[in-house]
Amino acid sequence: MSDASVSAGQANINEVNLPQINISEIKRGMRAAWMAGDFGVVAKTISGAAAAFIEGLPVVAGMTLLDVACGTGNTAIPAARKGAVVTGVDIATNLLEQARERAVAEGLTVSFDEGDAEGLPYPPEAFDAVTTMFGAMFAPRYKLVASEMARVLKPGGWVAMANWNPGSFTGRMFKVTSKFVPAHAGIMPPVLWGDQATVWERLEPHFEEIKTELVPVDFDMPVNPAGAVAFFRKYFGPTQMAFNRLDEAGQAAMEAELVALWTDANVAETPETRTLVRNEYLKVTGRRR
Repeated sequence: MSDASVSAGQANINEVNLPQINISEIKRGMRAAWMAGDFGVVAKTISGAAAAFIEGLPVVAGMTLLDVACGTGNTAIPAARKGAVVTGVDIATNLLEQARERAVAEGLTVSFDEGDAEGLPYPPEAFDAVTTMFGAMFAPRYKLVASEMARVLKPGGWVAMANWNPGSFTGRMFKVTSKFVPAHAGIMPPVLWGDQATVWERLEPHFEEIKTELVPVDFDMPVNPAGAVAFFRKYFGPTQMAFNRLDEAGQAAMEAELVALWTDANVAETPETRTLVRNEYLKVTGRRR
């Protein structure tokens, strides 16, 4: 059975029937994970992909745009460059500080607020567009994410998501991590947002004209595969936190599997000094009903 078919089947589980979870505890853990390391360093490696994502959307001067789970501003800032009136929201305050610094450095006016994708701190119908790139997909309760994005959009406003998909390299990397550090019972894997059938099912109650497209994106790093794993372990908070939850033997085992994954996927001509991995994400767009 393919990853996609498994994902689609999992997505049919009704959230109200999931095991009881301590959502406050999960949210605290998520915030801590994203504030660990330094995601700003990781964000720089995909800033070109973020700019291309915004370039492919109908962002026009004067429109109001909300970037959900904005991180350090990888998509909010390119949207502001196009003249949109941009607001970014994220749970990680240290990432918001970096986003503000980036906007000031470029002479851009962007509002960056602390807030949760499952309870956006904005009134109904406040925005013309909502974007999220590798962000809202990590919020634990997908129904709230979908309904909140719709709530803050004006009728006819559009949403655009960039979500890692199960079969992508990132999806496989997450799978290795979850093997050693399983997610809380009852929390659906974030990469289900990257499954075409699943994302349509989640958005359809609120959106129409839903379209999906697989978009290629490369991980290109000036280190060997072991160096790439070390980079994510140091700077990518969720990976750092996963390693920290393991004993020494568990850390060694997970590191070995991740290095093997990066090595197998590396297509660089000089793999001893460079890692080039072909990755992809699912681009999702829709219009609020």
